[in-house]
Amino acid sequence: MNLLQWKMSSPLGDLYMVASEKGLQSLYWEKTTGIPLAPSLTGKDGAVKILKQTETELTEYFKGQRQDFDVPLDVVGTEFQESVWRQLKKIPYGKTVSYTDIARRIKKEKAVRAVGTANGKNPICIIVPCHRVIAAGGGLGGYSGAWAGILGAWNAKKLC
Repeated sequence: MNLLQWKMSSPLGDLYMVASEKGLQSLYWEKTTGIPLAPSLTGKDGAVKILKQTETELTEYFKGQRQDFDVPLDVVGTEFQESVWRQLKKIPYGKTVSYTDIARRIKKEKAVRAVGTANGKNPICIIVPCHRVIAAGGGLGGYSGAWAGILGAWNAKKLC
């Protein structure tokens, strides 16, 4: 399977996206080792098309012109992780839910910590909006450092 990587600048800093011809596999703040950078976003390669679509949609998102993403995803996780990530995709723009809410939605009410762990393993930040999940008390939960500050400001202003 042909995997390619692309780096884009964003208001949050550099973002690195990895795609196959089937869909976006990851979106992180750091380069993924072992995956070549695409030379450009032109051409007919399926992975390049996915990277181009992702960059376009993220650009629209950061300009406030988009709230949901249409780019195909090609993520692989455990059955439990994938069930959590599907629920994350359903959280509307500008809304937040708790880890407990997600646990209830997947019918695993006692798996709140496991939901938090699956949330932390989300390979596609922003597009699969793990940042819209907060602790039951309203805090950010497991986020730390600069990312916690960015998310706190975003969530407070209902920007994401």
